[in-house]
Amino acid sequence: MHPKSANRLAGFGTSIFSEISALAARYQAINLGQGFPDFAGPAFLKDAACSAINADLNQYAPSTGLPTLRAAIARTWERHSKASVDPDAEITVTSGATEAMFAIIMALINPGDEVLIFEPFYDSYPPNVLMAGGIPRYIRLHEPRWDVDFAQVRAAITPQTKAIILNTPHNPTGKVWSRAELSQLATIAIEHDLLVISDEVYDRLVFEDYQHCSIATLPGMWDRTITISSTGKTFSVTGWKIGYAIAPNSLTEAIRRVHQFVTFASATPLQAAAVVGLNAGEPYERQLLQFYNARREQLVKVLRDAGLYVLPPQGTYFVMADIRDLGWENDAEFCRYLISEIGVAAIPPSAFYHDGYQSGMVRFCFAKKPETIAAAAEKLKQLGSRS
Repeated sequence: MHPKSANRLAGFGTSIFSEISALAARYQAINLGQGFPDFAGPAFLKDAACSAINADLNQYAPSTGLPTLRAAIARTWERHSKASVDPDAEITVTSGATEAMFAIIMALINPGDEVLIFEPFYDSYPPNVLMAGGIPRYIRLHEPRWDVDFAQVRAAITPQTKAIILNTPHNPTGKVWSRAELSQLATIAIEHDLLVISDEVYDRLVFEDYQHCSIATLPGMWDRTITISSTGKTFSVTGWKIGYAIAPNSLTEAIRRVHQFVTFASATPLQAAAVVGLNAGEPYERQLLQFYNARREQLVKVLRDAGLYVLPPQGTYFVMADIRDLGWENDAEFCRYLISEIGVAAIPPSAFYHDGYQSGMVRFCFAKKPETIAAAAEKLKQLGSRS
């Protein structure tokens, strides 16, 4: 007997993150590729998790999430958006933002439905749509500033279009959608009666004078928007996988019906700790932003000193660097060279385009200790002499 995998998995290979991480480990390269911190999460948060474990909060939480966590999420949402949300009927705690996206797509997309995806995209979006039997339709953001051509958005809409996936602040580009851009997208969504699935996991990481705006707060958008966020990015504990979805009750009910049969519930003590984290509020968020802004400035300088053209990101903890001045066109080839010959890992964004489009850029992550970035700087000095 030769068991075969399901047909729905056709075309799903190993993720680029797995490939780059394996290469980085093989060559003992400094990993500025994958998007997770190499430093410890806050001590007060870890202490809260230990306290919850020792208090025997170790059984299943309600499938929708601990009531205290949903209340804390509601308070955080109201503080930032100036809009109210019902924690009992409109918030669902999930095992990370990735599970939230999967549950949302499975709950709302029927076979044959078309979903608009801006590219470069986070790599789980298209597989989620395909597994639901949906059809991804791609709209390219235009470098170097990752502008949106709204004529292309309108042209991509057909009678089968049901939803748009939005990501702001945007991974991998670092773009923060402006309120004006979101208003144009909202107008299109309302005109064509489309859902918007808005991935906002980097909402606390916005730099300089840029402002994060949740599209759900714009006129006419609450009833058609599902907002996804996560505590992992905000509190530097990506392995905890505590995410959530905020949506009107009618959509939340559908999402919960899927969620209960995927993970059912997320780790109870980690949910309890997330309450403590969210209650830390603005003082913690200011400290976090100061740290990341310093790392952003540090890495931008390092990359520029190495001969790469860099447009500083507006948000997230990623930097896109142009490799063409060094004589490279293929981002995957450059990343393999960078790992094996220079000793630094980056991610090739061609993996985030449905057709492998070459933007001439690679993605670096600055969620790293200052000394990690400094060590990478020493290695990157070799770039000019080797390319």
